[in-house]
Amino acid sequence: QVQLVESGGGLVQAGGSLRLSCAASGRTFSNSAMGWFRQAPGKEREFVAAITWSGGSTYYADSVKGRFTISRDNATNTVYLQMNSLRLEDTAVYYCAADPTMETYLYWGQGTQVTVSS
Repeated sequence: QVQLVESGGGLVQAGGSLRLSCAASGRTFSNSAMGWFRQAPGKEREFVAAITWSGGSTYYADSVKGRFTISRDNATNTVYLQMNSLRLEDTAVYYCAADPTMETYLYWGQGTQVTVSS
């Protein structure tokens, strides 16, 4: 009962910034923890960031900590990933996901491509 639509991906130079957005529908959104994941070509999907249902706690992969910020606005059912100081290795398809169970991410967006160039 949750649908996710991502936007904001694109091409950016190393050192630049992008903000990804994930618009969610469904009344369970505010009760769901949210996460961002990414997958580079030939690589497995990896965790990037997560935020609890209340927005009170956030978690980050070591590779992005200090550069990326996850946030949510439950009033508009939107999750954001602010990406600063982008590096070539950040190039990937980024996915947002919802976990209404506090156990498993059950819903996934379609993904948005982020390409960092030199």
